[in-house]
Amino acid sequence: MKKVLILGAGIYQVPLIKTAKELGIYTIVASIPGNYPGFEVADKVYYENTTDFDKILEIAKEEKIDGIITTGTDVAVITIGKVCDTLGLTGLSAAAAEIATDKMLMKQKYEEYGVRTARFRKVYFEDPDYTEKLAGLSFPLMFKSVDSSGSRGIIKVDSPEGFEAAKANVADNTRSDYFIVEEYVDGEEFGAQAFVKDGELQFILPHGDYVFKGDTGVPIGHFAPYDLPEDVIEDSKVQLSNAAKAMGLDNCAINADFILSDGKVYVLELGGRCGATCLAELVSIYYGYNYYEKILKVALGEDVDFAKADGTDFTPNASMLLMADKDGHILSQSNENPEDPDIVEIQFDYKPGDEVHKFRIGPHRIGHIVTKGNTLDEAVETLHKAMDKITIEVE
Repeated sequence: MKKVLILGAGIYQVPLIKTAKELGIYTIVASIPGNYPGFEVADKVYYENTTDFDKILEIAKEEKIDGIITTGTDVAVITIGKVCDTLGLTGLSAAAAEIATDKMLMKQKYEEYGVRTARFRKVYFEDPDYTEKLAGLSFPLMFKSVDSSGSRGIIKVDSPEGFEAAKANVADNTRSDYFIVEEYVDGEEFGAQAFVKDGELQFILPHGDYVFKGDTGVPIGHFAPYDLPEDVIEDSKVQLSNAAKAMGLDNCAINADFILSDGKVYVLELGGRCGATCLAELVSIYYGYNYYEKILKVALGEDVDFAKADGTDFTPNASMLLMADKDGHILSQSNENPEDPDIVEIQFDYKPGDEVHKFRIGPHRIGHIVTKGNTLDEAVETLHKAMDKITIEVE
């Protein structure tokens, strides 16, 4: 029996764990202690920090694993890269993982390789004259942590008066001694899921994003297909391909964030793993196969075909997070939706009595809904009708 080490035991790793078990793969999960649902699903659990490379490598050697993987989070990506390099496993390299988890390195590579992206500056927290470095950049500006995910440590600034507060916000959400400031590109945000195997892109699926507008835009749902002009779709593919090559992404899923401005696609960033917020489900439904299965098999060194399932059509689908409008505890939650083949999944992350947070960033989600349809309009209509029949009371 093959063994896979899955880093993380949260909501976005559970489907990966379940799929591995369905395939007859022995699942080993590593994560810090906490109320994480993956612990109950895995065959074996190690309560370790996924950023602790030495400890994770020790586990990988002891268990004689055949692959190592995660989904939906950047935290464990650099550990995966190092373990893959050390043990000769299939996955992104340590060098690519380092770039994929440091927005500054990423932006520098984009600049070097001519990838279209926003102008930027590197700023050290201890630099007393950092504002001088920002001269020449046009407002609004985005202050960003270089090593966080889930929209943490990202804030939009409209004038110099907001610099110090933004800097403090970033400092609270980073382990680095520097951060990035870049120009805000005004336009339409969208994304793409993709996969690169042996350095070659296997597919690129642009998708639309539903975005929560807080300190910065936070994705709260997605849909596919995305209605874009053909030239824009081609431009997004070119920019993604160039960005992946610039970063050295070689054997991994890719989560891409774009901005469409004045008919041109700008790359915000690429992650060396599958996206969160039901994006693996979006790919699975659209292409007619289990995307988690494909991700696992590549990590195990198997040959994988990413073409859509034989005899199936591309299937439009949409998803949305469930969110609380205030901090508190769940008093009750109910789903009054009847059985419907176009309602793919309704999931509650918590149970009555559990503490939840008013939605500000991705990890504050409290559930999700996924729907499909013969057309995108049908999928979206089903999504909104299903949401109307969900009630979650927080007090």
